[in-house]
Amino acid sequence: MTELIGSRVKEPTNELTAEDGAMGMPVNTLCKHTVKVGFIGLGLMGSRLTRRLHSSGWNVQAWNRSPEASRAMSREGVRIAESVVELVADSDIVLSCLANDAAVHSVYCDAAGVLSASKPGTILLEMSTISPRLSHLLHEEASHQGARLLDLAISGSTPAVEAGTVTLLAGGDRNTFEQCTPIYESIAKQWFLIGGPTSGIQMKLVVNLLVGIGMQALAEAVSLGEHLQIDRDVLFDVLSKTTVIPPAFLGKIQKIKNDDYSPEFPLRLMSKDMDLVMETAGIAGASLPAAAVARSVLASIRTLSGDLDLAAITPFVIGREKA
Repeated sequence: MTELIGSRVKEPTNELTAEDGAMGMPVNTLCKHTVKVGFIGLGLMGSRLTRRLHSSGWNVQAWNRSPEASRAMSREGVRIAESVVELVADSDIVLSCLANDAAVHSVYCDAAGVLSASKPGTILLEMSTISPRLSHLLHEEASHQGARLLDLAISGSTPAVEAGTVTLLAGGDRNTFEQCTPIYESIAKQWFLIGGPTSGIQMKLVVNLLVGIGMQALAEAVSLGEHLQIDRDVLFDVLSKTTVIPPAFLGKIQKIKNDDYSPEFPLRLMSKDMDLVMETAGIAGASLPAAAVARSVLASIRTLSGDLDLAAITPFVIGREKA
């Protein structure tokens, strides 16, 4: 059963929640005045999420592998933990947003990782885009430690994080999900409980499949328009006003028009996500021919343009750049 809690729209349910009052067991939501929050990972997304939590009044401390990002966050008043163990031991709830499976596995499963220091009852919100296989492992290991883990994937890039308009896709226990509502209210526009463990990350891969294919389609549309010698300003103006361009791609149109590929969603991460999409599809038995093409294009220019924005596939598709 999927619920859109953030917009206060809920499907009928037979399960008891805080709204059931005397008929059910109330869920005590987190209180920003008493709860200690830890955040692991201060990259493009994590730094902005941490900043929003801090500015919303949460008692936040953070940890990051590289010291540069930690120093920048410290200058904004966020306390920096010396280690993962220190952060987890001193936190009631821990959020993490990391680059890939290898980083998440290391931070959680190493001898001095998150799971080694988690106390019974500690809430873990794992927000990275990782494989469902690793997500399943984390849920199992957290359960053995008595910790409560949600896979809480983020749909939206850095401008949406800064504006607090991202969508959160959760998998795990309903009570834990509802208990964390005040956290969601500080960083997101809407939040869904997709289902049980790993379902949040599974839904994220479904969503990012559309992003990967959609960006490929937009790049090809621009390529055709330029090869037909349509006036460039007219081309981008009309594309931005057609109903077939989703809101998420309006910013990409502007980036392409201005040849500005500063990263909002780095191409290397989209490439990694499409690898996860195809791996997961193979396990599930789903055939995704268009996704396979998008994945191939991303992989072919990941080395050249991986740190640029996803929209940087466009000059490659047009033929202005070679991998």
